[in-house]
Amino acid sequence: MMNCWAGLRRRAFGAVLGAACLLVGCGGGASRVAFVPLRLIVLGDETSVLNSDGSKYSVNALNAVDNSLLDCKGNPLWVQLLASAYGLTFSECPNGTAPVTALIFAVAGAQVSGTDGIAAQIDRVGGFVEKDLVTVLAGANDIFAQYALIKSGSQPEGSCTEPPNTTCTGAMAVVHATGEALAAQVNHIADLGGKVLISTVPDLGLTPFARSEEALTPGRAATLSLLTKEFNVRLRLNIINDGRRIGLLLIDETVQAVVKTPLSYGLVNVKDAVCIAGLAPTECTTLTLVTAPPLFPPASASNYLWANDRLFSSSGHALLGNLAYSRSSNNPF
Repeated sequence: MMNCWAGLRRRAFGAVLGAACLLVGCGGGASRVAFVPLRLIVLGDETSVLNSDGSKYSVNALNAVDNSLLDCKGNPLWVQLLASAYGLTFSECPNGTAPVTALIFAVAGAQVSGTDGIAAQIDRVGGFVEKDLVTVLAGANDIFAQYALIKSGSQPEGSCTEPPNTTCTGAMAVVHATGEALAAQVNHIADLGGKVLISTVPDLGLTPFARSEEALTPGRAATLSLLTKEFNVRLRLNIINDGRRIGLLLIDETVQAVVKTPLSYGLVNVKDAVCIAGLAPTECTTLTLVTAPPLFPPASASNYLWANDRLFSSSGHALLGNLAYSRSSNNPF
């Protein structure tokens, strides 16, 4: 998605140049200085992980000269798009001699709690300052874990009563509590001084994994959607919604819209994985994409929504990256 990358870079110059400009509020209200982060801190799971060798849990781009080498700048992750918009650099994908100003604490496979959970990642950061922009995306692994228990028969799906006095049972109770737990960690980051972009979890009932489960047992996709919805609702209801310290990214609603009208987003496939089956999540490259039956236009990371059965291709990352930049540049941090 290099066009999206370039577009974000162009807008970034305007954002950086405008950092010293005063933006006047409506009706002659108080002025404020546009927020431009000096550091990007990335928390969450594999959707936000860029490995030390430049590999991603998505479709990896290859060097144009030597296809045995990865091009870390190609097919950027959503956090790369956001960093680039503000001229920030990851050590995992260096920009010449530019200083490292974007830091990844996200861990592949991480759940909201646990050894590599969000609280542990916050501790590893070691503190936040006023010009830190912190991204958080987690919860999908928690939802998939509960789904696996439902499928094995060791956990009932459960249900939740209607608000305001909501009580839940079974797996629904677990994801309900997990959404609240993530909200508490997001609020904690804000209290510590970081400016937070928190993303909802994409609707996991729309993943290729959910489609394959649905083919075997009707109703499974709906279960994944319900679990995702309960998690996201509890997250949204419990973050500090003062419009100042925390910006919310509704990728769940965006994915739902994309699946309804994919062509309007320039996508030809929103149901299947673009990577061939059987690869480890970081092994998919632009040379290991589906080719049979003959496809026109050819399958690519930019016209398929999903890389594998659970994770975004670069088109999905572009959607989330655009949401993140729009929110960070418009939120009155």
